[in-house]
Amino acid sequence: MIKANNPDLKSWIEVDKNSDFPIQNLPFGIFVREGKLPRACVAIGDCVVDLAEFALAGYLRDLNVNLQIFENSFLNPVIGMGKEKCRLLRQLVSDILHAENPELRDRQDMRKKIIHKMSDVKMLIPVRIGDYTDFYSSIDHATNVGKMFRDPANALLPNWKHLPVAYHGRSSSICVSGHSFHRPKGQTKPADADLPIFGPCKLLDFELEMAFIIGKQTQLGESVSTAVADDYIFGLTLFNDWSARDIQTWEYVPLGPFLAKNFASTISPWIVTLDALEPFRTAGYTQEPKVLPYLEYKGEKNIDIHLEVSIQPEKSEENIVSKSNYKFMYWTMEQQLAHHTSNGCNINIGDLMASGTISGPTPGSFGSMLELSWKGTKPIQLKDGTDRKFINDNDTVIMRGYCEKEGVRIGFGEASGKVLPAL
Repeated sequence: MIKANNPDLKSWIEVDKNSDFPIQNLPFGIFVREGKLPRACVAIGDCVVDLAEFALAGYLRDLNVNLQIFENSFLNPVIGMGKEKCRLLRQLVSDILHAENPELRDRQDMRKKIIHKMSDVKMLIPVRIGDYTDFYSSIDHATNVGKMFRDPANALLPNWKHLPVAYHGRSSSICVSGHSFHRPKGQTKPADADLPIFGPCKLLDFELEMAFIIGKQTQLGESVSTAVADDYIFGLTLFNDWSARDIQTWEYVPLGPFLAKNFASTISPWIVTLDALEPFRTAGYTQEPKVLPYLEYKGEKNIDIHLEVSIQPEKSEENIVSKSNYKFMYWTMEQQLAHHTSNGCNINIGDLMASGTISGPTPGSFGSMLELSWKGTKPIQLKDGTDRKFINDNDTVIMRGYCEKEGVRIGFGEASGKVLPAL
């Protein structure tokens, strides 16, 4: 067992029992204080631990790295230390924050330099994302979409159960939680029209996703097997791949998503390490027909992550519209990475690979408004008396996720984004 995952660990920093960030988590992020430069940190309770000051105080002397990697606008240099040193870093922080360790606990002067309330800092996008790939790996989601737009008896395309379908997205429009963006405009073709029109998207949707961050690069021509894929994955984060359904319907044949997906995506500021998620591994769907040998894997590779989506109108309270789970993925992230690199495609530290919309087998677990309102035929009633077929202007969509076992809750914070009217 990874020592930092011990469910019996307690910290001298007070952590609420419902917090996403107990001492067993310690997710990584980038924060900035007013008048200061961005720095790497970990979260615990409602606080951030400044890793640059932590290192300057001598608590990371066993790590044997250039401490300037923590004085950075992105986590890429930290992740680039490699899996073993990142594991040691998390362990060293865990040791210092342990309830019975007085080294920092009893030094009020040092604590003021190192530990800050989250309410006093601003969280930034955690990694410099060079490339972004979006998969399509939830069988329930793919089946629902197939039923809506194709033959219900043959909802899945012939290749779907043989390989993890994906497309390359746009990294420049990925924004950190708390952002807002304008409703996209584009070409659409109304059902009763002979020719397309141009204007604001009318069917704006969210997509409930998780994403994993690459922690180790490969060279062009190299492939990563499912057996070693975890060595190349640093951690996971929440992800909302916003979608303009009416634009997508008109543009996606023959080459797939383009303007319908590249206008905005929302990422959580926190990356939870794969190490912290190991206790929550679980079995996934039975894959039939049998996959090709390069996609085979051993053990339980899915992760039991409870997920939820809320819609918050501008002048009203949140409404939970979906409760799903990452364990509903048909294709695992190890298979996704193995397939992505099977042709020799190289990967780099900080690359982001999203799961695709995560839907479960029941209506309440669907991961998009397209499914929840079933293409707009079943509007969702909100607490303020309004209903939603898709997302309205000035709505905020909030995604949350957590694992829970043996009294330990490992969470991801939230990924929220607000839709402004089209320019």
